[in-house]
Amino acid sequence: MSPEYTTKPTVYDNVQHQFNKAADLMNLDPAVRKILAQTTNEIVVHFPVRMDNGDIEMFTGYRVQHNNALGPFKGGLRFHPAVNIHEVRALATWMTWKSAIVDIPFGGAKGGIQIDPAKYSPRELERITRRFTFALGNNIGPEYDIPAPDVNTNPQIMAWVLDTYLSTMSPQERNRCIHVVTGKPIESGGSLGRNKATGQGIVFLIEQWAKDHSFDLSSATYIVQGFGNVGGWAARLLHRYGARLVAVEDATGAVANQTGIDVAALEEYARAHRGIQGYPDAEPIDHHAFLSTHADIFIPAALENQITAATAPLLTVRLVAEGANGPTNPDGDRILQEKGIDLLPDVLCNAGGVMVSYFEWLQNKRSEFWELEEVDAKLRKRLIAAYDRVQEQAQKFATDWRTAAYIVAFSRLTKVYRDRGIFP
Repeated sequence: MSPEYTTKPTVYDNVQHQFNKAADLMNLDPAVRKILAQTTNEIVVHFPVRMDNGDIEMFTGYRVQHNNALGPFKGGLRFHPAVNIHEVRALATWMTWKSAIVDIPFGGAKGGIQIDPAKYSPRELERITRRFTFALGNNIGPEYDIPAPDVNTNPQIMAWVLDTYLSTMSPQERNRCIHVVTGKPIESGGSLGRNKATGQGIVFLIEQWAKDHSFDLSSATYIVQGFGNVGGWAARLLHRYGARLVAVEDATGAVANQTGIDVAALEEYARAHRGIQGYPDAEPIDHHAFLSTHADIFIPAALENQITAATAPLLTVRLVAEGANGPTNPDGDRILQEKGIDLLPDVLCNAGGVMVSYFEWLQNKRSEFWELEEVDAKLRKRLIAAYDRVQEQAQKFATDWRTAAYIVAFSRLTKVYRDRGIFP
């Protein structure tokens, strides 16, 4: 077997490649580089759960804590068959960079369970979630490590995590700990705007990019990969500017309509049919045709490694706005740059989720409840400030936006380590 098949890079290898590129360019302090190149803790738990039919199944769950120099570990929980230690390690690392770029007092973490949630009943998912939370024990906490929703998890999952965690606390402490998770239902301490936060942040940044390029969004066309929470909200919010959605792809297939797809109608169809395949007001297309669709903007909001050496040449867009984590690998980055396609990198572009998670965490700590207008205004202000910081570093170092975003993160973390020193 040839080497390219035996040594296929993992998602974490991509993270390390991106890390080293930025660290070399900015001449990152060697001591800080050693620290940031490693995770702090990697927790793997195996736990039993009784199924509806009485059988016992064993599950594997992960929680990787990358760095907490800036504040508590923070990151989502995903339920997906592809979850493994390499993926979770990569996602935790990206969370550290993301929090540093948008200037919030969080570190980076990520977790998940290696399952296909579609194969389990709601009652089974509840037991799996609760047993995983119990297995994590003191590895999470409101001032230590704060989970949130991610792929295939939602406010209901967060409510189960919250309730299980609080059940392990003494009665006097429970109301002090509701910020142990974010992305909760509103009635359980969640924040207005959290559900749409990642998609909203993507659109705020696309709007800023359009202003910088004197580009009229009201005449724009766009395609979206992944039609879940992030992709669905991004599509819906961008549609309000007058932009036209011309192609969509999810796990069930892809559809296209150059005259425009009704986002609300597609969402309703996808909910009823558990996917977009078969949507009657658009033509079915294959993956190759989807990526080759002529459009102004591409929002990849699915999983990692979608824009690669094989797929990047197909793209005929002006801007890639990364809604997913790690949708573009290093080969894909290189080709996008060669083609002159602008990029809003994931660690900036999809940071709206962790930003509003921070707002929810603050509201819980302060026993406050903010109106949606306040949440959106704070989100926009902070994201545009981060956009400006990345743009400044891209110009200073004459580099691409992903590398510039990493430089912003590393610069902030370096300052913290220089101020605080290394114990002992």
